[in-house]
Order: sequence, then structure tokens, then C-alpha cells
Amino acid sequence: MKQLPQISETEWQVMKVIWTKSPITASLVISQLEESTNWKPKTVKTLLGRLVKKNALGFEKENREYLYYPLVSEQDCVKAENQSFLKRVYDGAFNVMFARFLEEQQLSDKEIDELKRILEEKKPE
Repeated sequence: MKQLPQISETEWQVMKVIWTKSPITASLVISQLEESTNWKPKTVKTLLGRLVKKNALGFEKENREYLYYPLVSEQDCVKAENQSFLKRVYDGAFNVMFARFLEEQQLSDKEIDELKRILEEKKPE
């Protein structure tokens, strides 16, 4: 897997909009984020610029607007973020993390059955 850019928490919000709707103009990104943030248009444009510099986004100029599109997939970024979290917080010990999460959650019978199914599929033959 190629080296993925480090994406900050605020940049993730921008990327989620772009992963959902791309190619997309800066003005549409701004209007999408207006609903969930109180960011000014200049803030969103700054974040778009950072993401372009990090090679997370590409763009094409169409008339007087720029159309932004992702250069990295959401799936790859989520996987990298999961690995980073696991290593940083649990020293890479998945079983410790998983046990801790399970201890802290109330699970329905359906959720427990789904977890059992996933674990059965993971068993080596």
C-alpha cells in the first residue's frame, strides 16, 4: 500500500464530503459543511489547499472553478487510521483493544451473533 497522508480531524470532515460527492467545487464543499460546522469559507478553502499539498486531493480547473476529487480512498485512509490508533494506544495488541471495547459496550443478541460469525470466518482452517 502506498504511503497515505496524515489527515487531521478537521481535514477528515472535508474528505468525507469529497468521498461522498466528487468531483465537487469548493463552494459545494463549503455549503455541505455549513450544516455541521461553523467554519468560514476561507477555513474550508485553507483545508482544501492543505489536502492538495498532502496529495490527498487533486483538482481540475473548469472555467472559473476548481473541481476537487480524492487521490486516496476512504477505505485505505480508514485502514491506516485504525492501524495508527491500534499501535499508538494499544501497542499494536488487537486482542487487548477488542476486549476493552467489548467490556465497555452493551451488545444486543444480534450484535453478539454477528461478532461470533465474523470471528468464525477468521479462524484458520
